[in-house]
Amino acid sequence: MSLTPVDGKRPSDGSNGDEGRRKGRSRRALRWSAIVLAVVITGTAGAGYLYYQHLNHNIKKDPLNIGDEKDRAAESKANAAGQKPLNILLIGSDARDSAENQKLGGAKDTFGSAPRADVQMLLHVSADRSNMSVVSMPRDTLTDIPKCTDPDTGKKYAAETDVITNDSLGRGGPGCTVATWEKLTDIHIDHFMMVDFAGVVSMADAIGGVPVCVDANIYSHTSSGKGSGLKLKKGTTAVKGTQALQWLRTRYGFEDDTDIARTKAQHQYMNSMVRQLRENATLSNPTKLRSLAETATKAITVDDDLGTVAKLYDLSKELKKVPTERITMTTMPWEYSGSSGRVVPKPADAAKLFRLVREDIALDGKDKKKTTTAVKASTDPAADDDEIAVQVENGTRTDTTSAVRGRATAVAQLLVGKGFKEAVADSSTTPSQATTIVRYPSADLEGDAQRVAKALGIPTSAVKKSTSVSGVTLVVGADWSTGTKYKAPAEDDTTPTSADALNGSDTTACMHVDPNYVWS
Repeated sequence: MSLTPVDGKRPSDGSNGDEGRRKGRSRRALRWSAIVLAVVITGTAGAGYLYYQHLNHNIKKDPLNIGDEKDRAAESKANAAGQKPLNILLIGSDARDSAENQKLGGAKDTFGSAPRADVQMLLHVSADRSNMSVVSMPRDTLTDIPKCTDPDTGKKYAAETDVITNDSLGRGGPGCTVATWEKLTDIHIDHFMMVDFAGVVSMADAIGGVPVCVDANIYSHTSSGKGSGLKLKKGTTAVKGTQALQWLRTRYGFEDDTDIARTKAQHQYMNSMVRQLRENATLSNPTKLRSLAETATKAITVDDDLGTVAKLYDLSKELKKVPTERITMTTMPWEYSGSSGRVVPKPADAAKLFRLVREDIALDGKDKKKTTTAVKASTDPAADDDEIAVQVENGTRTDTTSAVRGRATAVAQLLVGKGFKEAVADSSTTPSQATTIVRYPSADLEGDAQRVAKALGIPTSAVKKSTSVSGVTLVVGADWSTGTKYKAPAEDDTTPTSADALNGSDTTACMHVDPNYVWS
């Protein structure tokens, strides 16, 4: 699979000249989120108290979400102990916005162009701080980008459908990338963090190198000039500086030369860096801590609510509670989109992975059995059945089968027979839905939605508020492809194998080298 056009040129995103010349925040687009993850997990940001105000000045800040407020995902619910999970979006870009970043990134023809979010990883920390999950999204995933407003200029960017997700960063900044993730996953994001090219190099030097492994000698270079330039011998090498950046950027030479393989290499690097920072006794050296704090704060851009060393330090203390062996790295399940070379979320598997994160279920399968909390009945009384307007959609398509023809019509007629005279079938194409769900847009329709669910035997837990619908909407899922009686499937909370999970304590991970890039 190729996630970059064959000719090596970047596809046009329709940006005009003004966007390409934007200065300030958007020109300080950031790169490798792996570094930030390691910094906050290990608590090394605490060294910032050595010269607090100076380091605070280093940190760049931006609004968290610049989409419409009505499109925001609902905030995460607290557990029985009153604790809430944390969701942090780690973003990187391919911007060449300075002489140093241009030298490190190459591709001179892209200097000064709109930044792209080429690295996107959602970091989820459980409410009880017992485990952590990371979900990476391939950089050329096709998705919908919501309407965003540039916080500096006030420029409004119209919503777009079926476009590459990394375009989001150039539409007003990281707050648009956050809005895009919330729209896709329905997961509420609490913070974002970003790092640039130069930050990767200096951070890798500051910690003394990160051990990585390849199963053969690798040289990522082609006769046409493609490749990161990474050159390593077979086995484990502690990469530093520019070599660390090359590792994180390598596509040509790992496995099948795709962005998916690059993501796996990034996961290996992140896990290794976390272990290195937690175990490396030399980091108790005040000079090394000061250097690391200086480097990290200069490299980082965060949302406004995370924009001081004190807040970063408090966050790091929370994240540091998670044992390394309870950290799980995954890639969003994906499939090809026709012959475009782009990918889209794999319907059932991606939806399941997002649900596990949304419901704070550990991806390593080691959660203690959780007690299900009964969903409360709505305080909003339902209208009479014959007055409740219901739109029925057909979401019965699966990864291997087409949607069951006429299913929306059949269930709509079933509702009419039960007295819901305003039930109608929607004949338009509906994304696949693994389990049947009833959606409603606002609190005044919650009672109506619950009434529809009860009439069909659908559990109240499957009634969800969603800004993507304009009225009560029943999406008939693949779990109800036939028959007139609905039977809720047993909940499966195992992580999809297509997420390619990697445990944080796995020291055996080693990247397979494409034989075409082996040197002797």
